[in-house]
Amino acid sequence: MTANRTSNRLLSALSDEDYELIKDRLEEVDMPHGLQLAKAGEPFGYAFFPSTGIASVIAVSATGRRAEAGMAGHEGFAPIAGLLHPGRGPFDIVVQVAGHGLRLPLSTLHDAMDRSRDLTDLLLRYVLAFHFQVAYTAFSNASHTIDIRLARWILMSQDRMQNNELALTHDYISLMLAVRRPSVTIALHTLEGERLIRSERANVIVRDRKGLETFAGDAYGVPEREYCRLIDQERQPSATMLTALETPA
Repeated sequence: MTANRTSNRLLSALSDEDYELIKDRLEEVDMPHGLQLAKAGEPFGYAFFPSTGIASVIAVSATGRRAEAGMAGHEGFAPIAGLLHPGRGPFDIVVQVAGHGLRLPLSTLHDAMDRSRDLTDLLLRYVLAFHFQVAYTAFSNASHTIDIRLARWILMSQDRMQNNELALTHDYISLMLAVRRPSVTIALHTLEGERLIRSERANVIVRDRKGLETFAGDAYGVPEREYCRLIDQERQPSATMLTALETPA
């Protein structure tokens, strides 16, 4: 799949004038599984605007423990610390689901932000939307059982992958939810028992999107609505980040 402006929701939201400020320096890139977009505490030189795939923002403790704090896909960009100079942040950012995207040198991004208040405003609104996502991850981790957290995480992944079939291994889910692998297996069986998903080797198939949203309850929906309010300001906000997907029975 070819990366382009319209495949990323932030880039597609730019005015033609603002897009002109950066288009000549945007570079199409493959984003294979495992590609590190940023390493905690180390400088980086690019902002990535995914068209497909998912990049995980991973908190890393001093003892090396890791857990996903947030995710970015075609709805945004990473690393958000790239808005500041120099580009440096406290998280590892790693592509967990392979895809494609566009990357932009931070020097070009900073110059464009200096020249356009509208572009700066759009990017800052995305930072706020990402903050809501991270805050709800903390809320869900503290308030919900693993099966509800898993339902939320599958919904968020589907939002970004735009597909009913998600290439997700038990080990990856275990890392992202910061729980043991047997707990992931039990939670997947729970969702399967409710006929919401089908779990296969390295694959999760969403069978009932609306049912999954109901199961997730208050763990899912608020950050997604806030994203629509902040980024799609001229559109009617919807309950989720994407139009309803047809899910197989």
